[in-house]
Amino acid sequence: MSVWRKLVTAVKGGATEAAQSVVDSQAIRILEQEIREAKEELRKSDHARTQILAKCKLAQQKVDSINASIAQYEEHARKAIETDRQLALDCAQKVSDLKAELESEQSYLDQFKKSEVQLAGNISQAKANLRRLEQQVDMVKATESVQKAQVAVSSRHMGANSKMKTATESLQRIQERQNMRNAELEAAEELATSESSDDLEKRLAEAGIQGGKTSADDELSRILGK
Repeated sequence: MSVWRKLVTAVKGGATEAAQSVVDSQAIRILEQEIREAKEELRKSDHARTQILAKCKLAQQKVDSINASIAQYEEHARKAIETDRQLALDCAQKVSDLKAELESEQSYLDQFKKSEVQLAGNISQAKANLRRLEQQVDMVKATESVQKAQVAVSSRHMGANSKMKTATESLQRIQERQNMRNAELEAAEELATSESSDDLEKRLAEAGIQGGKTSADDELSRILGK
């Protein structure tokens, strides 16, 4: 039973390693897809920020317009107080109403500005993170390419070394055969030269010119002659 459990565990472990290997082999592709999706989300965020900026601009224009109206009716009230108090009071009431409206519009404007600043910071941080991720992916891809090249070169180098060893051994055998053949040719040439020299000495001796071995009488005559 224990052996069976070990076998099941081993099979599970092998399956896990195989699955992990598949995931690892697709890691770069997965990261690139996630980067594309992140870029799309950032594009949407930029669009949302653009809309908020547009609303900020409109709200700012509204606030500026109300402030201008307040300033205008305050001026009317100051002028009207000299001739028509009721008109001055109406202008003052208008100013009061405009200030209430201004407070509401200013609140909207402040919220829009706060949201825009926060969104801008988040987008900036996300873009920075995305750039770092893209750089890491580029480095991983470059390293993967270099390592594959190194493996290929190493494999070819090992194969080349094996082929070179075989070729070197063949070359040595060829050189040995050539050296043996040269030695045989030199020996045959020396033998032929020796036979030719012996034949010449024999012919000279027969002709009475010189030959063979010097006789004892000739050698003694040479010595006494000195």
